Amino acid sequence: MTAGGTRTGGQEPDNGTALFARPVKPRSIKVHEAAVNATRDLLAEGGLPAATIDAIAARSGVSKATLYKHWPSRTAVAAEAFGRDMADAVPASDTGTTAGDLAEQVLLVSRFYASPEGTVFSQLLAATVTDEGGAAYFRAWFLAGRRKAIAAIWQRGTERGDVRPGVDADTAIDLLFGPLIYRLLTGHLPLTDEAATAVADAALHGLLTTTPKD
Repeated sequence: MTAGGTRTGGQEPDNGTALFARPVKPRSIKVHEAAVNATRDLLAEGGLPAATIDAIAARSGVSKATLYKHWPSRTAVAAEAFGRDMADAVPASDTGTTAGDLAEQVLLVSRFYASPEGTVFSQLLAATVTDEGGAAYFRAWFLAGRRKAIAAIWQRGTERGDVRPGVDADTAIDLLFGPLIYRLLTGHLPLTDEAATAVADAALHGLLTTTPKD
């Protein structure tokens, strides 16, 4: 579901491969969408633990055998359902400066992780550790789109000349948002606005003084 509350049912995986191509036959499309919609509802009701293959089959009317023809695992079904809904959950930033755009994105992503949807995100992320097929769907349906959006901000900064030469977008993304995922998964510190601002400031402006003391 988008930030405005509208489902993004037409969202396509951002991976550029045919591996995740959606079905084209009317009956297959109907079955696929029924399973995705059922999984969306189950995730909203009880997170990933509620979205079992048995539950998806019962809720959607799609047989388990058919589900496995469309997806390699229940994590993959959940990743597609979640990714479609969350594709636009964090709106794009355009504050006028690259530092402002990135700091705002860190803040918005932190708020997302602190929400009920963030809990589902963490459950999916944990599940993909032992589910390679599910991990591919998670990267394609959710992570790829998010990384592409931040990479666009970084490219804009490169064109403005206000980012450090030689630092690529992937490195910048991991430095900015990796700490938030670490806090989400470990729970050692809360995901507050103040903490997000501090993380963004440290990542964007450095940890050390420019002139070390003797």
